[in-house]
Amino acid sequence: MVGAILVQRTTWRNTSRAMENLKSAGKLSPRAIREAGDEELQEIIRPAGFFRTKARKLRALSEFLGERYSDSLEVMSELPDGELRDQLLSIYGVGDETADDIMLYAFGRPSFVVDAYTRRIFGRLGLVDPKLKYADIQTVFQDRIPRDVALYNEYHALIVVHGKDVCKTRPVCSECPLDSVCPKIGV
Repeated sequence: MVGAILVQRTTWRNTSRAMENLKSAGKLSPRAIREAGDEELQEIIRPAGFFRTKARKLRALSEFLGERYSDSLEVMSELPDGELRDQLLSIYGVGDETADDIMLYAFGRPSFVVDAYTRRIFGRLGLVDPKLKYADIQTVFQDRIPRDVALYNEYHALIVVHGKDVCKTRPVCSECPLDSVCPKIGV
């Protein structure tokens, strides 16, 4: 859950560095995050960028977990999917993408994650309008792909790799396995 907050608007590499800092400092648990001073927490997570905002978000997440669930993810995991997602969305700093990321990766729930890579790749392919609302794009996928955690996980991982390595902001179309069906080839 911490990683889902820290990865907002940065790379996984930067997130990993911040996560390692939290681990080394013994500040990965909700209680340890609550007990950390603001400046201490900010300095620890600095590699993830936007460290002041993300420190507030981590504190909000840890306070939520402590107040509502006594820091027990097991108790929280007993909630039905819709209620769990609504609870996550009630936390400061948790929007649709972060909530679905937590649903899929932390709780093993079939919730398709729509990120910037998804919008870019499938927008270029002409399969979705990248300007659609998050929920509308998510519905396109969830209506067409079986609701399966392993499948959503793999699909999202493949989208991330393709978006990071090939279908970048400035795409490397010559390396794209979808070049024969992409109307935006050479963008």
